[in-house]
Amino acid sequence: MFTRCVTGLLLVWPLLASGDLPERGTLTLEYENDLFAGEDRYYTSGVRATWLSPDSRIPGWVRTGADLVPFFSPRGELKLSYSLGQNMYTPEDIEDPDPPPGDRPYAGWLNVGVGLASETPRRVDRLQLNAGVIGPASLADKVQREIHRFTGSPQPEGWDTQLDNEPTLMLSYERQWRSWAVFGVDGWQADLTPHVGGAVGNVFTQVNIGATARIGRNLPMDWGPPRIQPSLPGSKVFRPQADFGWYLFAGVDGRAVARDVFLDGNTFRDSRRADKRPFVGEAQVGGAMNISRRWRITYTHVFPTREFRGQEGTQDFGAIAVSGHF
Repeated sequence: MFTRCVTGLLLVWPLLASGDLPERGTLTLEYENDLFAGEDRYYTSGVRATWLSPDSRIPGWVRTGADLVPFFSPRGELKLSYSLGQNMYTPEDIEDPDPPPGDRPYAGWLNVGVGLASETPRRVDRLQLNAGVIGPASLADKVQREIHRFTGSPQPEGWDTQLDNEPTLMLSYERQWRSWAVFGVDGWQADLTPHVGGAVGNVFTQVNIGATARIGRNLPMDWGPPRIQPSLPGSKVFRPQADFGWYLFAGVDGRAVARDVFLDGNTFRDSRRADKRPFVGEAQVGGAMNISRRWRITYTHVFPTREFRGQEGTQDFGAIAVSGHF
């Protein structure tokens, strides 16, 4: 069925990546929720919208700044991104108005981000700065209550105990490289992309390492499915090889975590907190397909390890992302 015909996909990657479409911007909408696993606890929801500008629309002063970044390739194609997102976190039992000490605190995070990526045929480097706010100013409590009222779900009763307002700032970096790739017969292809990364700030301070494997037919040339941080890395940009293509994927990621504000609590004042585990990880599986060379749809199911001591079991959740060229 799948036979290894060519191990030199990396040598012809620029031809495949260029395609025959004019360079466009890419809009990506992401939605993550534990509803896909039939749960309503811990990391309960995340939404994000991202606009990715193509290399041809990068301002000159940004190019000058990119030349000063030591780990960006001088031959890389640049991508500039802008994002707006919101994350929600709740304890194990949302109907308890006074969650027990040591449980995950209620928390929300509203943030904007600007990122710069440098992509070559064999690797991609991404640098991103996020600024935002946690606490009532994130509006997470109001959003969850309204959604539960609209859907007839049980009301979360403990948002009065959420983390206090706190401005946030986080700088993150990640690198992926295509270490192995093959062609097969009749359009079948596969590849493997290891990754390393890290973040520093009062939201997350951590380092991580892992890899993603893909196999499919006429698979879009990308770096895996997009996800909301903290997560395995993926790409907003995709380059279809045909009007229709698809792939299945699996990935793993391990993290050493020095700070997670959603477990450690507020930085400068007393607040609820949980005893976080310093080493965590996750596995993910799913599928992606592109339609008419302009749209990509991905679904990812995520299986994290336990994140804090006393956590009641593990939690999995689903993530949907839709990307379009404009």
